[in-house]
Amino acid sequence: MTDARGNARPNGDGSARHAPGTPCWVSLMVRGLDATEQFYGALFGWEFRPGPRPLGPYVRAVLDGHAVAGIGVLPPDRRLPAAWTPYFASDDVDLTAEVVRSCGGTVGVGPLSADGAGRLALASDPCGAVFGIWEAADGSVPGVSGRPGTPAWNELATFETTNVAKFYETVFGYDEEPVVSADLDYVTLRLDGRPVTGVHGLGNALPRDRGPHWTTYFTVADTDDAVDQVLHLGGQLLGGPRDTAHGRVATVADPEGARFALVRGPR
Repeated sequence: MTDARGNARPNGDGSARHAPGTPCWVSLMVRGLDATEQFYGALFGWEFRPGPRPLGPYVRAVLDGHAVAGIGVLPPDRRLPAAWTPYFASDDVDLTAEVVRSCGGTVGVGPLSADGAGRLALASDPCGAVFGIWEAADGSVPGVSGRPGTPAWNELATFETTNVAKFYETVFGYDEEPVVSADLDYVTLRLDGRPVTGVHGLGNALPRDRGPHWTTYFTVADTDDAVDQVLHLGGQLLGGPRDTAHGRVATVADPEGARFALVRGPR
């Protein structure tokens, strides 16, 4: 259940749950698990614990005792890029997967059970951006956010917002808040009145080598210091740092090329 602002609030057993459609998890698929653990452990202070293995080796990244992200291993026979994927909460992943299909999306994996922790599916929207759907077995969700090393935001880069935003609105029940501007094609998707994710239409400026894709933003204490650490650990700086209305932001990549963003909130 949620409070009046749509945020997670306790169940009767003291756990927390998210309203369907809320971003609830981020997961990274890579080829070298040990090296990836070293990179993100040094960058964000994460520790790692074994996780459910529906798709192969998988660990949970833990910060101060709370799971904040997952890292799995790509199948060796599939030529897929390392990438971060956001997951959105569902009360019934099988039903949500059917809605995805009926709206022109594709369900590439699942729905399937994750060792008793819940059920998941991996899907793509009609333009090809990959996202996950997660139904927790007990309805609970990670209980830490807003601290350095935790996901802060997920944003979709795509060709145009109109049709894609309608897709996510139908699947997850969002309300749209478009930016009124001739120079910016951007829609904030809201759930119960609060912003939960964004869709940025880039038109011909969308990188052709990537296509439509989601980017996960992680909170850091200092964006410039975090960029220096990324470079020291063998990662790349792709854009920024730059000051925005939402804080100082940089786009980076880990040593395997998985892209993500760093953000320090306004002080």
